[in-house]
Amino acid sequence: MSRNFELLQQIGREQDLFQSSGPAREVFTAAADPATDTVEPAATLPPLPATWDNAGGDEVTALVQRVFFVAGNENLQTVVFAGTEPGNGCTWLCTRVAEALASRVSTSVCLVDANLRAPGLHMETNIPNHHGLSEALLQSGPMSKFVTPLSANLSVVSCGSEPEKAQALLTSDRMRARLNELRGLFSYVLIDASAMNSSGEAVALGGSADGVVLVLKANSSRKETARGAVRELQAARVRVLGAVLNQRTFPIPQAIYDKL
Repeated sequence: MSRNFELLQQIGREQDLFQSSGPAREVFTAAADPATDTVEPAATLPPLPATWDNAGGDEVTALVQRVFFVAGNENLQTVVFAGTEPGNGCTWLCTRVAEALASRVSTSVCLVDANLRAPGLHMETNIPNHHGLSEALLQSGPMSKFVTPLSANLSVVSCGSEPEKAQALLTSDRMRARLNELRGLFSYVLIDASAMNSSGEAVALGGSADGVVLVLKANSSRKETARGAVRELQAARVRVLGAVLNQRTFPIPQAIYDKL
């Protein structure tokens, strides 16, 4: 399965995953195959809006532009990435978005591994996983002591070595306080959360953030699962920034696909 992904296009109200007039922004919507009831990529994509920077076919850069720099989103600071179910590539995507964002801005960006059930940011970023979020939740001291710099303006807070002990604290006031500390240290905080069908942690984290980006898996995530995740977030008054269809394969050669 390819690591490529696409921003889900708007295709019609009857298949719209985001049908709220409330705080959710209808950024991305998805098609569903009526035979399988799974979310699928469309055969062709419409041209990207002029506000999207897609030079060189960089889909991650396009996602960064769409989430952080379109009108109305300029003040987003803390964003949660959550898969509708495990295995959607959420950790990979969150890492790539943080890297692309850090390359575009001169301010600071921090990745946070809040997926204590299946942590993976330390593997994506090649750092030791012995002193991170779980220690920050269980111990005292400034949040800065649990942060690992990756580059001049990109840092990471790994899950740490005691995820099972700290898991219950992800929805606590302690976690909210630690996130407030991170917001004081960094211009952008990107949080990798556990899958929504595994726990309510993504919803709780989204309530302490500026919004949530849902990650769906091509030809696997079910339409009703995705809609249920949106309803759950909206019921908690969490802003849904959009959805990304990940691990898509190309049915036609890439060179031809790029010209569509």
